Amino acid sequence: MDPIRRRQLLVTRRRFFSSTARTLGAALGTSALAQLLARDARAGVPGPPHRLAPHFAPRAKRVIYLHMEGAPSQLDLFDHKPGLQARYDQDLPDSVRMGQRLTGMTSGQSRFPVAPSIFKFTRHPNQADGAWISELMPHLGTVAEQLCFIHSMHTDAINHEPAITFFQTGHQQPGRPSLGAWTSYGLGSMNENLPTFVVLITQGFGNMQALSARFWGSGFLPSAHQGCKMRSAGDPVLYLTDPPGVAREDRRRMLDVVSELNARESERSLDPEIDTRIAQAEMAYRMQASVPELVDFSGEDRATLELYGPDVNKPGTFAASCLLARRLAERDVRFIQLYMRGWDQHGNLPAEIRQQCKAVDQPIAALIQDLGQRGLLEDTLVLWAGEFGRTVYSQGTLTADNYGRDHHPRCFTIWLAGGGIRPGITYGRTDDFSYNIVENPVEVNDLHATMLHLLGIDHERLTFRHQGRDFRLTDVAGRVVTPLLG
Repeated sequence: MDPIRRRQLLVTRRRFFSSTARTLGAALGTSALAQLLARDARAGVPGPPHRLAPHFAPRAKRVIYLHMEGAPSQLDLFDHKPGLQARYDQDLPDSVRMGQRLTGMTSGQSRFPVAPSIFKFTRHPNQADGAWISELMPHLGTVAEQLCFIHSMHTDAINHEPAITFFQTGHQQPGRPSLGAWTSYGLGSMNENLPTFVVLITQGFGNMQALSARFWGSGFLPSAHQGCKMRSAGDPVLYLTDPPGVAREDRRRMLDVVSELNARESERSLDPEIDTRIAQAEMAYRMQASVPELVDFSGEDRATLELYGPDVNKPGTFAASCLLARRLAERDVRFIQLYMRGWDQHGNLPAEIRQQCKAVDQPIAALIQDLGQRGLLEDTLVLWAGEFGRTVYSQGTLTADNYGRDHHPRCFTIWLAGGGIRPGITYGRTDDFSYNIVENPVEVNDLHATMLHLLGIDHERLTFRHQGRDFRLTDVAGRVVTPLLG
């Protein structure tokens, strides 16, 4: 029997008998009760088989998730609509909008003027059938043959907080475990010296949306599965360095004493979070040696550093985070999440998106290339996504070289690479305004189901019982999008 399930059942019996000891003691006698508890402790209690993964042979062992927080404009990056040039400043037809809801930021506009992208697009890797990529992402074009573009993503959420929550946890309301936490829970760790789930954050340019720790939280899963945020200044992880006067041997002795006390309390209360606390303390001790080596780039050769661009040695930049993501992947960290803030461009979009793309384009292409040349891309699933897309019409004033775009959940573009994804394809199609999906829609739950499938997980079987029901990442939805599989 699964040891986790055995312990859950054992906890249930022990807590029941503990809470009713006086009543049961009269009927059973204290010796009989003691014998029953001892028998359970030795053999466990029969129960159903566990549901942990993998359920079948995985294509991917790990995930690198590049989340562009704020929602990049698909119209200015990947969803090429040259026909819009002839519709410049014309109102978006009602037959296209079809009464779809708007945010409060544009619902009061008297007009919805079409704003074609001012950026040029080129097909990569060739002019015949390659993917259209904006001039803002020239380096990404060099690895386009490795990418799988999905132009038909859509979501129900129209504002950032619920949309990001949905993308991270499969539900718009807070409280659910994140994708990284589900992956950690289902597959476990591959490296005993580093966390299973690591989070890196880069500050962008322009309007910043809040980043809540619950986006990488464990929800109702055991807290051991939450993401570990690594900092760009000071110690990469809080309290990594021992205070002055404390030797490593002193730290070891202190941990041994605390662990012994915690083990006694765990035996007494059967609280699983105490075991988590013991394991995390031991992990923190090992990380004192493994993390400084991880973040030290001095062993990287010059060609690799140049590949990631001039910002790679500046802590906290997206270039540094991408190189760190590759080093984490090398060390078999299961789930690596990079956030790049600042993509919320309601106004002054051309200037701000240039800055954003300059910061991420070369590092992302370098990451794909670096993973590939080290043999890691084939079993590393890479996802690039925002929480929704951007409108074809301008928010506020439209001029020949300046415009803004509002939130648009009805269609947007993401891409995946490696880890069993079919490379060099585009999937799904939008209308001439990049406003509605006309072919092969993909929901967020579908994306999650597909990613879990590549990790060897049946999304309908990876569940956790909480408050009387079985929860899963995809809730009651989700399908594996098989045309995306290589």
